[in-house]
Amino acid sequence: MALGTDQLIEIERVLATADADPSPLVELRRRFPQLTWVRCDASDVTEQPFRRFPRFDLHLIDGSDHCMQITAEPARAIGIVLAKRNVGQ
Repeated sequence: MALGTDQLIEIERVLATADADPSPLVELRRRFPQLTWVRCDASDVTEQPFRRFPRFDLHLIDGSDHCMQITAEPARAIGIVLAKRNVGQ
């Protein structure tokens, strides 16, 4: 199931207000159980993020081929990588 525009907007709203909640992953998993969620450190991801937020970079996961990879196309996304950035980066 691809990531829809409405879902992406809601995810972005949660991440834009993540200063109040330093770990939005629990809430996002609750709201979007159909998506694959991965959390890591921003230094672990070399690709450019799909979106940047104050505390996190958002990367989209494409699982349409036999291997998962990062994509910039929401229509191909089946999951999200939340890459936590250190404040001041």
